[in-house]
Amino acid sequence: MRRFGRTLVTAALAVTVVGGTAGWASGESQSAVTGPPPGTAAWRADTAYGPLPDPATATPHEVARFFAGLDDAARSALARTHPLVVGNLDGAPVPLRYEANRLAVVATGEARYASLAAPDRRILAFDPRGRGQVAEVFGDLEHAAHVSVIVPGSDNDATSHDARRAPHTGPAGMARALRTATETPLADGPVAAGSVAAGPVAAGPVAVIAWTGYTTPVGVGLDAADGRLAAAGAPRLARFTAGLDAVGAPDPVLFCHSYGSVVCGLAARHTDAADIVALGSPGMRADTADDLRTGARVWAGRGPSDWIADVPNVSFAGIGHGADPTSAAFGARRVPAADVRGHAGYFTPGTQSLAAFAAIAKGEVR
Repeated sequence: MRRFGRTLVTAALAVTVVGGTAGWASGESQSAVTGPPPGTAAWRADTAYGPLPDPATATPHEVARFFAGLDDAARSALARTHPLVVGNLDGAPVPLRYEANRLAVVATGEARYASLAAPDRRILAFDPRGRGQVAEVFGDLEHAAHVSVIVPGSDNDATSHDARRAPHTGPAGMARALRTATETPLADGPVAAGSVAAGPVAAGPVAVIAWTGYTTPVGVGLDAADGRLAAAGAPRLARFTAGLDAVGAPDPVLFCHSYGSVVCGLAARHTDAADIVALGSPGMRADTADDLRTGARVWAGRGPSDWIADVPNVSFAGIGHGADPTSAAFGARRVPAADVRGHAGYFTPGTQSLAAFAAIAKGEVR
């Protein structure tokens, strides 16, 4: 009975402190955005080019085969007529999705999204429902030899994903920092003994995607302590990675920050990721790396001043996210993070963690 009481206290504590980048604040409950994109009904009713792939049921590879059978004029016509569908249709040609999402952003008429329509932005997904979701590409995804996906935690959405904040934080800031780091050759020798080591330089450029493609928790509250939003986001992440595979992109590396690591943990077995990196993680809803049931290499890191270390690694009545991924018992490879400051400093230039991330992203690991 005494042990049960301690578990209840620990679970209650988890409710108050599990969260993302907002800090110590109360959270508000969010309704997860799920299902096919807006405009799906009109898309299904359009017969100008024969039966169109159903966004709710067609696989990304089926979508890719459909578009491969169209000429450029037909593809552009569909993007103009159904921008929200084409822009979010995993498996559709990458340049076509950029084109469609630029049109979709403009069509909202909302000032908060206007910057996403700039000519230099590569928006791979855009959904204005709720707080808004977005995926942005940094680099040349069509010709990349390596692809990384940033999966962020709490307090991120289509308007905040590239908002003014501390440098190298937030989904877009992390993605930019990682891509820049991959363009800097690593010195020969180990980055950190026993974890990441530089090997032969892998040929080809790296593209990095900031994927704010799920409804994230706001603040620190019950949404951040339970798995409801992560469970809704995991199938979206899995489908997104399947879409990358359908257009011929390399198997991605997933960099999963804070609550984003919960999403990655639930999605792991359904993706073809080459590596999954958990940083500042409250848990991945698994007791061990093997329990993720993935062929990916699993990595984990946590800085010495990251407040996530104070979150109890429990799982009780749906509250808490389980084992600490940086513990020896979990069995993940360790990412060096001794010089990381706070909860959001993992992509700061010059840190051991960013150097390790760059090595992983480029395939320079053994």
